[in-house]
Amino acid sequence: MRARLGLVGAIASLALAAAAQGGDEQALLLATTTSVQDSGLLEALLPEFEKASGIRTRVVAVGSGAALEMGARGDADLVLSHAPETEQRLLAEGAFVSRRPFLENFFVIAGPPEDPARVRDAASAPEALRRIAEARAPWVSRGDDSGTHQRERALLEAAGLGRDARWEGFSSTGAGMGITLQVAGEKRAYTLSDLGTFLAFRTRIGLEALSKEEASLRNEYSILRPNPERLPAGRAPATAAAERFEAFLLDPATRARIAAFGADRFGRALFTPLAPTAAGAPGPGS
Repeated sequence: MRARLGLVGAIASLALAAAAQGGDEQALLLATTTSVQDSGLLEALLPEFEKASGIRTRVVAVGSGAALEMGARGDADLVLSHAPETEQRLLAEGAFVSRRPFLENFFVIAGPPEDPARVRDAASAPEALRRIAEARAPWVSRGDDSGTHQRERALLEAAGLGRDARWEGFSSTGAGMGITLQVAGEKRAYTLSDLGTFLAFRTRIGLEALSKEEASLRNEYSILRPNPERLPAGRAPATAAAERFEAFLLDPATRARIAAFGADRFGRALFTPLAPTAAGAPGPGS
């Protein structure tokens, strides 16, 4: 984990150095959870933002834990994350000056169609995890302190298995959602995924969404602006660029695009936009 976060820091440093060498005051370094990237949402939104604003956006896609750490260190101008408990803690500690929930979907427990652990019949997500563990069925975890990994650990705890439960057949990728889904497909294993990335990869991996939508699987994404007072010495804050991108994501026109994103390809939208809240205010269900 330490080595992986070191690599993330190196990538961020290279991105910051590139912006500085170019003398580009209109560059924005965005640290984002991989699911927003892997689902294709950023690819759909960024060109319009860059064309309208003239602001170039450099993206570092990592797990939410690593993205939040980048923001807390001042190595990112803006963070997109889906780890509400960690976000709220860092906001209270002063690492961030605002947190704005802006979209949501659900996590899904995906697995092989034959469903040997009978996840489809489970009354809840924790019960589904308990069935998988008791059956010693293959499970692929991200294991990267991402928002998805944090939710997996919470579900394992709710199942009475303990947050760090392991069993024969349990494996961890230490990688993003897209790679983890592909590994799960190859192993014919179960895994936890955000709905957006699962739908984007479904035809490639041969897995099905086996869980039901429920409160324990609600998945909220937020925009967080780092505290400019925590920036490394000599680095100027890109506050105006960060505020402009945040406003773009919360704009009614962008929210309409998010509400429609994926519907033509998958028969349903991958995300649901949330009504804007005051900066720092908890979103619905947080």
